Amino acid sequence: MAINPPSSAPTARGLKWHGLTERGPVRPNNEDAFLGLKFDAREVQLLGKIGEARLAHAEFAFAVSDGMGGAMAGEYASRITVDKITTLLPKSFHQPRRQTEAAATQILTELFRQVHRALRYLGSCYDECAQMEATLSLCWFTPGRMYFGHVGDSRIYHFPRRTGAIQPLTEDDTHVGWLFRQGRINEREARAHPRRKVLQKALGGNNQFVDPQVGWVAHEPGDLFLICTDGLVEGLYDHALLELLRPTGSAARGGNPAHRLVEAALARDGRDNITALVIEVVD
Repeated sequence: MAINPPSSAPTARGLKWHGLTERGPVRPNNEDAFLGLKFDAREVQLLGKIGEARLAHAEFAFAVSDGMGGAMAGEYASRITVDKITTLLPKSFHQPRRQTEAAATQILTELFRQVHRALRYLGSCYDECAQMEATLSLCWFTPGRMYFGHVGDSRIYHFPRRTGAIQPLTEDDTHVGWLFRQGRINEREARAHPRRKVLQKALGGNNQFVDPQVGWVAHEPGDLFLICTDGLVEGLYDHALLELLRPTGSAARGGNPAHRLVEAALARDGRDNITALVIEVVD
């Protein structure tokens, strides 16, 4: 599924990223995890929370996961989920025609299924991991395209430079999300709904099968992507995300965009763990 057609603009040469996760003042532990990964035919490199790199001879993956489960199982589930990406996705670099839509869809679908199987297996082996689940929202950057995969209620947003708008790429795997997409409730009602956090689909747990949402978008210099857990958008409407990432008027752009988002979310809600990972395509 292509969200937008390939751009005729020159291929971007690099990425700049900022990531931040915050336990918040209410939850006793942080069940969120995020990942930055660079890989090519020779090596796999874990990335720091902040950085910049070229796209010419390598590919990049960024992911956010929100774990669920008793005791420390949720924290463990999200960490396993992002760690699995470091071994599964880089194998695709050696596959022929890896940048075609069909090949990328197959690679991402299999990755999600393998993570799902790993969580279910560990949950069946250890009492402390029983019923643990995780969301996963993953962006895979290649020259000219970003492929994505998603399960759960974490989110991926695209902020195209050309339009200056906000474009949600993923759909929440909840009944409330379905109601919103059908137009039966508005954004305010969806955010206040008592069952907004009840997932219909997640990795692990009692879910026998997993069918991730996969797709791709073309990217060009100036585009922004946001991957976040549901804690970030509990208090931030879409227009607030856009204002924080693309300030207008006299507002100065710069600094750490992930920090701006997390601080704003903490100020307006803060009941859940909060994670934001912002990736900018640069020339």
